[in-house]
Amino acid sequence: MTTPDTIVLIHGFWVTPRSWEGWKAHYEAKGYTVHTPGYPGFEVEVEALRADPTPIADLTTDAIASHLDAFLSSLDTPTPPILMGHSAGGTFLQLMLDRGHGSAGVALNSAPVEGVKTTPWSQLKSVFPVVKNPANHHRAVGLSFEEWTYAFTNTYTEEESRHFYDRYHIPASGRVLIDSVLANVQPGHQDAWVDFSNPNRVPLLFLSGSEDHIMPPSVQSSNAKHYRGVGTVTEHETYEGRPHLMVAGPGWEEVADRALDWALAHAAWAPAQSSAAS
Repeated sequence: MTTPDTIVLIHGFWVTPRSWEGWKAHYEAKGYTVHTPGYPGFEVEVEALRADPTPIADLTTDAIASHLDAFLSSLDTPTPPILMGHSAGGTFLQLMLDRGHGSAGVALNSAPVEGVKTTPWSQLKSVFPVVKNPANHHRAVGLSFEEWTYAFTNTYTEEESRHFYDRYHIPASGRVLIDSVLANVQPGHQDAWVDFSNPNRVPLLFLSGSEDHIMPPSVQSSNAKHYRGVGTVTEHETYEGRPHLMVAGPGWEEVADRALDWALAHAAWAPAQSSAAS
């Protein structure tokens, strides 16, 4: 199997593809083609989305997933790309792997997919600014600097937190967040459902920051344990001392290198039935 030469980075909520700027440059310097697709309507910069958050308020989980699905299907690469997702991007990463995309996946401080019911107190506190008001279902909801610091940058200095808040923060979709909270109590499969038993899903690594408030390691651990596809690879590792915004801040290069090394080491995986048939 040809070694992947393309990497796709999927951003989360309250940020845009800009949050991957360090990783994109880092991987491009290593010779990779790197894509950072945004959600529908996110073709503009952070400042434009702050000024007019209408594209954010109109988002749905299905619209984002369909948008990413179409983007990945349009890529013409000799080997499927490595996929990485941060926060809510980790949820969409899992949806894309379940749909057959990628050669390997790495989810960083990932939000869960449907069926993962672990809900730590710090997670509830982090998303409370959105879920506290049902009217937010139709709104784009931002975080104050104090709320951002608690949820994203709690181990960074105030200066670092302010820098990342000013550079990356945008409102998030109240609809998607509230729907994700309700997904486990509504009948039938919702938009963030994956087949945990899918035997064709490529290897997946969950990377957690031990000090993450909004998506603590227990969430990723539970998510990883739900996967049970025969012959598939699912692993979970935790970085001590790191917060939710693990894709930026001091030491992000170590995380980026580990993510890439693991993905490359597992990209030659093949489904058990395919191996048996060959």
